[in-house]
Amino acid sequence: MRVLVACEYSGTVRDAFIARGHDAWSCDLLPTDVDGPHIHGDVTEILGDGWDLMVAHPPCTALCVSGNRYYAGTPARVEALEFFRMFLDAPIERVCVENPVGVVSSSIRKPDQYVQPWQFGHPESKKTGLWLRGLPVLQETDPLPLPDCGYWSNQTPSGQNRLGPSEDRWKVRSATYAGIAEAMAEQWT
Repeated sequence: MRVLVACEYSGTVRDAFIARGHDAWSCDLLPTDVDGPHIHGDVTEILGDGWDLMVAHPPCTALCVSGNRYYAGTPARVEALEFFRMFLDAPIERVCVENPVGVVSSSIRKPDQYVQPWQFGHPESKKTGLWLRGLPVLQETDPLPLPDCGYWSNQTPSGQNRLGPSEDRWKVRSATYAGIAEAMAEQWT
């Protein structure tokens, strides 16, 4: 199966599909973080190249709830929503577009499901929506119980990530958790 992982530089999802014998490619404006099949360029130029499945990770900066004070009503938000919709409408039979909680659910449509890293073996919380076409919802693979304190050690009691300010904070926060990538590759092939 030919798999396109759009807007991915980490190779996490791409490599999960490759490990199961698929012809998987990541594509991003950034170079890949790890060696592997990667198209360093504009994903809009390859959407019609005969992919069987696409997992897309469009940038969330202008779409997420935390960006409302900066992006509400701006051309950047409109452009981000159009980019997101392009993935939903891509000429590919099976599509997953992921994004954290944001304005997509009120501007385009609600996601088919929300997933959390703790449902796939990671002791963390990061509610992420999956908009699906031609794919079943993901089933939990390794759910973890919430610690007695009520929150994960890498987060504050309110659920906010404890990552401090840094030049690459956005990059660290945007990477897909390996457990979720493995579930996608296992369940969607």
